[in-house]
Amino acid sequence: MSEPEVRYGVIGTGMMGCEHIANINWLPGAQVVAVADPHEPSLDAASELSPEARRFSGHDDLLDAQMCDAVVIATPNMTHAPILADVLKADVHVLVEKPLCTTVADCLATLDAARARSHLIWVGLEYRFMAPFARLIEEVAAGTAGRVRMVSMREHRFPFLDKVGCWNRFNANTGGTLVEKCCHFFDLMNLVMPGAPVQVYASGSQMLNHLDERHGERVPDILDSAYVIVDYDDGARAMLDLCMFAEATRNQQELVAVGDAAKIEALVPEDIVRIGRRGVHSIGDVETHPARSNALYQGLHHGSSYEEHRHFLNAIHHGDHGESSRESLQAALVSVAMGEAAHLSIEHSRPIPLTQVLPG
Repeated sequence: MSEPEVRYGVIGTGMMGCEHIANINWLPGAQVVAVADPHEPSLDAASELSPEARRFSGHDDLLDAQMCDAVVIATPNMTHAPILADVLKADVHVLVEKPLCTTVADCLATLDAARARSHLIWVGLEYRFMAPFARLIEEVAAGTAGRVRMVSMREHRFPFLDKVGCWNRFNANTGGTLVEKCCHFFDLMNLVMPGAPVQVYASGSQMLNHLDERHGERVPDILDSAYVIVDYDDGARAMLDLCMFAEATRNQQELVAVGDAAKIEALVPEDIVRIGRRGVHSIGDVETHPARSNALYQGLHHGSSYEEHRHFLNAIHHGDHGESSRESLQAALVSVAMGEAAHLSIEHSRPIPLTQVLPG
């Protein structure tokens, strides 16, 4: 017996909202029936992808129509908290784009609002579903690396893309680069580390990107490069190497986990995983495994958004909504806290205990 079709509404139909619509269009058992955005060109783009979806200028009207079983929130970061405050009062499942909110305080308020809900809430940290990273996570869980002691994440990429109104040029709107972009990477670190993060220290700045841009009287203030080191409570440590003016590169992302038994590397978009086993392999002599996505739709993120939607839909039908929501919200909260601590570390030129931004 097939599952009933889930009717989706998409709130925010800019670049990422349209990416969600395209993924849902390929997802068996799902249909986009409503879209909402105050920006008419963005609504037009959504209508090209889902011509039969009903259009709304705001999320409140979409919710009032009671057409949807699930909603996707893909609006600018600074709008997540107020929109979630409304959406969480409705009887719908929710997938909200990362970061959950731009501040730890707003994340905590959202967790409080979600605590009594019976419907699923899921945060869009889709990099954990990217095929090479998913393979690395599986290998770590299987014990291939032994106990993980060091993790490094390198993202060398292009500058921030143009968004509606260039909202993503300003820390006040995004939470800062290390929240907006790098919550993905802090989440990956936490997935493979056996311990919990306790301290963050970082160095970063705005070196090259957007320096000559002016938006009215406003000057972009987002950083484009950083090193971030995270200490864990078991003595392990992780490092993020971010450069957003390095588009001339072979791999945009490289995730490495090193334990007492092996080193595991995941490379994107080369889509391979390398495993070097201590006592078995030497330098230059390692196992190499293909790790390519089989997603029906590859989209902008190498199939990971499709895989996330597939898991989200399965959780709607078969998951423990309460437990799934708690796990997703907690992971999202900690990833934002790590980014917030990293920005404070840069500002104050000192390590920041995670308890300074995330009490308890």
